[in-house]
Amino acid sequence: MLSFAELTARERVTHLLDAASFHEILGPAERVVSPHLALLGVPSAFDDGVVIGSGLLAGQPVLLAAQEGEFMGGGVGEVHGAKLVGLFQRALLHRPAAVMVLAESGGVRLHEANAGLIAVSEVMRALLAVRAAGIPVLMLIGGANGCFGGMGLIARCADWVVMSDMGRLAMSGPEVIESSHGVEEFDSRDRALVWRTTGGKHRYLTGDCDVLVEDDVAQFRSAAVGLLGQTRPLSLAALEAEHALLTERLTRYGDCRDALDIWQRAGVPEPLRVTDMEADDIVAIKALIEDQPREPA
Repeated sequence: MLSFAELTARERVTHLLDAASFHEILGPAERVVSPHLALLGVPSAFDDGVVIGSGLLAGQPVLLAAQEGEFMGGGVGEVHGAKLVGLFQRALLHRPAAVMVLAESGGVRLHEANAGLIAVSEVMRALLAVRAAGIPVLMLIGGANGCFGGMGLIARCADWVVMSDMGRLAMSGPEVIESSHGVEEFDSRDRALVWRTTGGKHRYLTGDCDVLVEDDVAQFRSAAVGLLGQTRPLSLAALEAEHALLTERLTRYGDCRDALDIWQRAGVPEPLRVTDMEADDIVAIKALIEDQPREPA
């Protein structure tokens, strides 16, 4: 087993795609760097923290982006965002079997503030244009930094989300919630609380993640291969159905104070054991509770 979480962005790309098939666009040699960081005395990265390019996955052409969590926490700035937008725009011309984003980001890069926020909105628009053209967008989340802020929003705009329990997905990060609402609302130092609230197992059980895998590159690859060419409708009816699901979730679980409460109410047997279970066990539990008739909230 090769840990997805422990690899760099480039290592993830290398091991995920077919051997020697990756062609990088705007690589480090191009020196396309942020125009803002040097002005603030902050070191730059020659790829601005995101690797983009094309390759083959099980023999099928894909476009792929991988965020580097070791550089500014994978934060999105102007150049970082522009590279993602360009990749999605390229998909409209070349029509790959999928666009894949290996997301690891704390959100917008605060050093670039407004430029980063604008970049996130442009990425969302470009992603939705790709989906509207019938090209599936896959988000793979398994890095130690998780997927938060603007990238959390972008992830939920995709067709499919694949996560390991090492990955985390949310709009606001734990520290942001604590600073805004106090430690009584959310203790960011309670790592068990953080992982069971934002981690892959909880996201899978609540429907925010489509495929749950172990922290293994081979399992991420297998999941991605299985989703190639598969799209979800991008329509008003689909949006209304999503809103109905969110309304039902709020009605059923709105008074729960902890993920443990949600798991118990959802019918998960022995919810205290969830954090120690393997991904296959969680998948089996979700299938079991989905087959059971639901009691009124």
